Amino acid sequence: MPGENGLDQAVGQPPALAAIRLLGIAALVFVVAASFHDQPGPGTDGAALGVTLALVTLCASTAAAMWLSACGPLQLLALSVLAVLSAAALIGLQSSGTGFLGVFPALGVSALSLPARRSGLVAGIAAVAVAAAELSRGTAPIAGVVLNEFAVAAIYLLAVLARRLRDSNERTGQLLGELEQTRLAQAEAAVLAERQRVSREMHDVLAHSLSGLALNLESARLLAVTHGADPRVTAAVDRAHRLARSGLAEARDAIAMLRGDQIPGPDRLAELSKDFEQDTGTSCTVQVSGQVRDLGTDGRLTLYRTAQEALTNVRKHSRADRVTIGLGYEPDGTRLTIADSGPASGQTPPAAGGGGYGLTGMRERAELLGGSLTAGPAGAGFVVELWLPS
Repeated sequence: MPGENGLDQAVGQPPALAAIRLLGIAALVFVVAASFHDQPGPGTDGAALGVTLALVTLCASTAAAMWLSACGPLQLLALSVLAVLSAAALIGLQSSGTGFLGVFPALGVSALSLPARRSGLVAGIAAVAVAAAELSRGTAPIAGVVLNEFAVAAIYLLAVLARRLRDSNERTGQLLGELEQTRLAQAEAAVLAERQRVSREMHDVLAHSLSGLALNLESARLLAVTHGADPRVTAAVDRAHRLARSGLAEARDAIAMLRGDQIPGPDRLAELSKDFEQDTGTSCTVQVSGQVRDLGTDGRLTLYRTAQEALTNVRKHSRADRVTIGLGYEPDGTRLTIADSGPASGQTPPAAGGGGYGLTGMRERAELLGGSLTAGPAGAGFVVELWLPS
């Protein structure tokens, strides 16, 4: 049951509140209408004045109990008791005893809204007040008094059962919500476990293989230098060694991403450019413009992978002597441009189209984020441009 520090929040729920209001209005309208046809009717002196005051008090306290949802439990208790006593006064003052109906709205509101002890207090006061009012008239049969007491008890118990049903439905809803959250947590845990398993496999297989390759290439370079091999062989081995180390670093980055560690992004473009220069001997510069902002996990990774793929294509297919990486933070998005200058004089130009599977994958990444990726010749060179919206 709700605590005693405030009203039950569920009182404001539309079904319960609508039912109480409807029954309360019907009961008050009937009691008021019947009072004007009873003896004594409402008036300004004597017993008639008492009827008038009882009617006004009953209507005001019942309406306040039903509509003033901001009132606290003590105020609601006082309003309910006042409504019950007003209805009992009408029973004692008028001959027909129709004021008995005025008891029911107060009982329903208190049973639905107040803690069990306080709502039980209202029901007890109602039972005693109604019995005393009936007996004070001297004309009410004992059987009628007993039936009225049964009616008070029945209305109160029905309201209590309705409250318990409502509370049970609320708890069921809360449990269903917690169950859904538990299922989501289990699904996330399963995804994390699978990512960790894949990262372990990558570490045990790919990373170890690349590490062995790098060590063998280093040994080959030392042998080439020791035995006076052609410098071009040594340079080729050096390039292969750098590529192996770069691949190892990329494998470690992939493992880190699978484990939820830091994901590479725009801050790694300078490092990517430096590695490219060392591997190819081609000048590569990074130009950043605009106000730097966070691109989110997917945006950071897409931008970095696009630059990486574009530089790989330059390394494979172009004999450019200069590459420029441009990163622009624009008001409505972020633009990444990788442009090479084209081959030096007498060299074979780059192939047009840029339709490799790598750029196709990057294009798909961009489209998933609502952006776009274009790639094609630009003058003597080739340009890859990625656009990601804010």
